[in-house]
Amino acid sequence: MNLFSQKIAQELAVKAEQVEAAIQLLDGGATVPFIARYRKEVTQGLDDTQLRFLEERLLYLRELEDRRQTIINSVNEQGKLTPELNAKLLAAETKAILEDLYLPYKPKKTTKGQMAIAAGLLPLAEQLLANPSLNPQATAESFICEGYADSKAVLEGAKYILMERFAEDAELLAKIRPYFYQQAHVISKLVDGKEQEAAKFKDYFDFSEALSTIPSHRALAVFRGRNEGFLTVTVNLPNLDSTMPHPCEGVIANQFDIRQQQRAADNWLQEVVRWTWRIKLQPHLESSFVTELKNQADGEAIHVFGQNLKNLLMAAPAGQRATMGLDPGLRTGVKVAIVDKTGKLVAYTAIFPHQPKNEWHESLAVLAKLCAQHQVELIAIGNGTASRETDQLAAELIKKHSELKLTKIVVSEAGASVYSASALAAEEFPDLDVSYRGAVSIARRLQDPLAELVKIEPKAIGVGQYQHDVNQPQLARGLDAVVEDCVNAVGVDVNTASVALLTRIAGLNKTIAQNLVNFRNEHGAFANRENLKKVPRLGAKTFEQAAGFLRILGGDNPLDSSSVHPEAYPVVEKILRNKGLTMSDLMGNSEKVRSIKAQDYIDERFGLPTIQDILQELEKPARDPRPAFVAPQFMEGVTDIKDLVVGMVLEGVVTNVTNFGAFVDIGVHQDGLVHISMLSENFVKDPHAVVKAGDIVKVKVIEVDVARKRIALTRRLNDKAAAQTTSRAEPKVTNQRSFNSPAPSNTKGKSSTPAKSGTMADLFAKAGMKK
Repeated sequence: MNLFSQKIAQELAVKAEQVEAAIQLLDGGATVPFIARYRKEVTQGLDDTQLRFLEERLLYLRELEDRRQTIINSVNEQGKLTPELNAKLLAAETKAILEDLYLPYKPKKTTKGQMAIAAGLLPLAEQLLANPSLNPQATAESFICEGYADSKAVLEGAKYILMERFAEDAELLAKIRPYFYQQAHVISKLVDGKEQEAAKFKDYFDFSEALSTIPSHRALAVFRGRNEGFLTVTVNLPNLDSTMPHPCEGVIANQFDIRQQQRAADNWLQEVVRWTWRIKLQPHLESSFVTELKNQADGEAIHVFGQNLKNLLMAAPAGQRATMGLDPGLRTGVKVAIVDKTGKLVAYTAIFPHQPKNEWHESLAVLAKLCAQHQVELIAIGNGTASRETDQLAAELIKKHSELKLTKIVVSEAGASVYSASALAAEEFPDLDVSYRGAVSIARRLQDPLAELVKIEPKAIGVGQYQHDVNQPQLARGLDAVVEDCVNAVGVDVNTASVALLTRIAGLNKTIAQNLVNFRNEHGAFANRENLKKVPRLGAKTFEQAAGFLRILGGDNPLDSSSVHPEAYPVVEKILRNKGLTMSDLMGNSEKVRSIKAQDYIDERFGLPTIQDILQELEKPARDPRPAFVAPQFMEGVTDIKDLVVGMVLEGVVTNVTNFGAFVDIGVHQDGLVHISMLSENFVKDPHAVVKAGDIVKVKVIEVDVARKRIALTRRLNDKAAAQTTSRAEPKVTNQRSFNSPAPSNTKGKSSTPAKSGTMADLFAKAGMKK
């Protein structure tokens, strides 16, 4: 464990005792949100990001250790575990190195080399390697035996003995791996006859990029092309002359002191080296590096997905205001659902303002009546099909009925259909048709994005790259951690929270969350946190983990509505006694709170960080870490990509951030791309450093391709725009919300398809939007 702590501490640039303390807490059943918020003294201030890294790294190191022990036991059972080998196995820091060391001892099917050894050909192989002056054919004559009828067959067997020995040499692999990694390229080629079907992968028909530098989105695009049967993918040195020895053959030859000096066996040994590389090592290393590249690409894609998900979950809530949700549609109509300020469904219907029925005025009348009847303040409009047409309907409603004081906002409906068809939605609305549940979700996600989006499987929200291609258990684990951190950062009202939301609270699971809701339904609202202990299966440990994140508004104790943990209530009571104040005198009174010296209340249990957190909470009780709600304003009259004019400056909402730029909804059914090079006047290394999902930004249209539904935008508002493109007879590009085949921007490999000139082609080639 100390070794784990030291290694992780080095990687995090913190002290080993901090890591050791965190590991003990995690092993004791504590959750990351609880440790980050309420055990700062124990870990000396490790935050949730550091703790998540620690948790993931610890999992890897423990898996590595389990594998190490399995290998040591296996080699020991074979009677081949020498002190030297044992030391190397114990020192291996990665799974790849560990497996390389295990190769010679790994149980395997009988190989040609093993068969040759069993036939007695090992002495021949060792003689020729040790003394290349020997004549191979003549020396082999004395080794002819059953199964090896002539010298040619005998030499073939000896060759396989050496090939397997060389390929399983851990010292050689330790030398050749870094060389190959630095020199090799990922190379993809079009499968013959697949050009038409594989059009969306055309930038990878003849592609090459360094293995050590290829970004995750291009690696995943290549892997998808391979998986769909359109591309072949290899990892090798580029531009090799097939008539010349591979450079890695030289590394092998040097390792075993094999040189061409015109001796009798030199050509035979050179052939052994060549076969070792081409038949044994190259396929092994290629497979190993492809796996490693895929794992790295998966990790980066999951990280990007997690960042976008966090920003979406932590978007500003509109708050407890009666809201009308409009799920737009044309032929099937617009589904309408109204929820009161607590999110309870109070009315629903369908209207048909658009084609083919065109009941525009009738729809306005229905909406006006419902808004007046239920005192609606906000209108949430889904951003799918017919969104802008429905937005125009809402705009006319607001204009005609100013007395209703309505505000309209276009809301991302990503995942709403998934929620509608889920078991959770069926349980919540058993008598409501599936088609209306989406409108309810759209309304609620405006009131509180976090509370509503937790009901949807994170990867169904659609703010990631290649979410269906990456390692699914790792994706689920990473996204679940993001959701858990977000929910606990905000906290929940225990008297109104859904089972889905409560399940994400530190220490709770679905069973306990359901028990809590059942208890609430049976006994009424919780009056204080102590009553939570009466919930079945919510024991002392669970209470410790969860209590600080469960808020009770208007209960017996004002502290129950804050993030102050019940275990720290005595600290607040001590402050009140010392200052001669009541709780109502202190909570929310910045002047009085700031007059308190945190150092005066430190004791053996509560240190300075906890006291400071308590005082911050007393100054601003139940503060919400999310930003204030601001509604984006789309330009009137701009509802379709054909309405865009180069040079237009528009307001939009960032819907997705990738490693190559950001996508912005400007209200025309097709998100525009702001390439990383156009996100700022200054150099941007990581788009997430300057924008995040949910940001309201001003952008300028610099190019429009109507035929392929591509919009190029810039945040550098002084940039000159390119010429407008009205049509282009090229393959259709799908909506950006399914952008899954980024194209390359490499100078080391060329596409077989001629590059198109112009800003739009360059921009989307860089960004990876060729489909």
